[in-house]
Amino acid sequence: MKKFDAIIIGTGQAGKPLAMALAGEGWKTAIVEERFVGGTCINYGCTPTKAMIGSAKTAYTAMNSGIFGINTGKVSVDLKSVVARKNRIVSQFRNGSTDSLESSRNITLIKGTASFVDKETVKVAEKGSEQLLQSKTIIINTGAKPFIPQIEGKADSGYLTSETILDLKEIPKHLIILGGGYIALEFAQMFCRFGAKVTVVEKSEQFLPREDEDIAAEVRNLLEGEGIKILTGVNTKAIKRLSKNKLSLSLEQGGKARSLTGSHMLCAVGIKPTTDKLNLRFAGVKTDDKGYIKVNSKLETSAKGIYAAGDVKGEPAFTHIAYDDYRILFNNLTTQKKLTTSGRMVPYVLFTDPELARVGLTEAEALKQGYKIRKAVIPMTYSARGVESGETRGIMKAITDAKTGKILGCSILGTYAGEIMSMVQIAMMAGMQSQKLKDAVFAHPTLAETLNTLFSKLE
Repeated sequence: MKKFDAIIIGTGQAGKPLAMALAGEGWKTAIVEERFVGGTCINYGCTPTKAMIGSAKTAYTAMNSGIFGINTGKVSVDLKSVVARKNRIVSQFRNGSTDSLESSRNITLIKGTASFVDKETVKVAEKGSEQLLQSKTIIINTGAKPFIPQIEGKADSGYLTSETILDLKEIPKHLIILGGGYIALEFAQMFCRFGAKVTVVEKSEQFLPREDEDIAAEVRNLLEGEGIKILTGVNTKAIKRLSKNKLSLSLEQGGKARSLTGSHMLCAVGIKPTTDKLNLRFAGVKTDDKGYIKVNSKLETSAKGIYAAGDVKGEPAFTHIAYDDYRILFNNLTTQKKLTTSGRMVPYVLFTDPELARVGLTEAEALKQGYKIRKAVIPMTYSARGVESGETRGIMKAITDAKTGKILGCSILGTYAGEIMSMVQIAMMAGMQSQKLKDAVFAHPTLAETLNTLFSKLE
């Protein structure tokens, strides 16, 4: 039995920085990893996908360079080189994280599969050997993985996930994507720009139901404008592999049966928590009906001394939220502070090109909560820098409280939308009234100065 001041299960964007911070305070810390250091973000999420999106953006720019008076000739995509570049970046990030853990005092990095023996004891198994770790403080940061629905013929279909598609060696002739969420749409545009025919099959009747309808419609128009076919209100009944490079889907839409054939299929309908091997019942840790660990606002589970951080505890499932979980836990464990998740802002970005970024409430959410609102909506053609750069696709939308003038939310579909949205977020954090952004002096010509125009259009 090896005793520690803290045991952290998982090296994601909460677990790894928490281990480093606790070790810096003199805590003897064990951190356990079953697969690769860095969690989903570095290995299967943000890092690899944004690296490949960067390649897709370059391909799109080259193919459309004639608009700018630049003639490049025929453009082709070498997917093997795209993947190799992605792998180099992932290895750089992963190795850097691994080295920092292994070289730190007070940290023991243990590779293997962790499971609870009781609320203070964790067993780690690897290659037939086992060891027991004990601590009164245990943090679970095991993340989530792709959810695969039960569909007839699924097992023999050769389906891809958001992890396995990252290592394709050839561009699909026709990629069918099950799911119309943020992960699905990033891959849809990416592979469309690589040269694949792409069809998105979404079960929900409404496209991007978490966004306002006008914003969702703009995203759909943008993607369909690039040649992506989007089907909504569709149930997938069965999948059949017809040959090595051909599969068929049996679908139902509007009560009518239809079929769809393609060469590859990506299943991107959602995620599920990675809790199946933890034996949480032995520690008294409760989960919800989907398997996510239940926590309170201080990230405490139902078992005293055991905490959960990151995607394993459910939505919002973002890297920046996991990192904020680390900050909350570190302060609460090492100081007298009692930080909570209550009221924290949850900004996010859909990394299509152009990006969709949002912070705060949508128009529908604000009205539902009883606010009397003012709103402003402008196209990105109102941005001088956008016109000059050839980046005029998209829309900006802001919602304010009619009584106080404070900003309730902002959605931006446009180039570098995440950066512009972050400026609005800072204003919201400061409790700033929208008039301040309307009258602010921003450098010209920048995308940021479009905020002057946006907030001057409030109605």
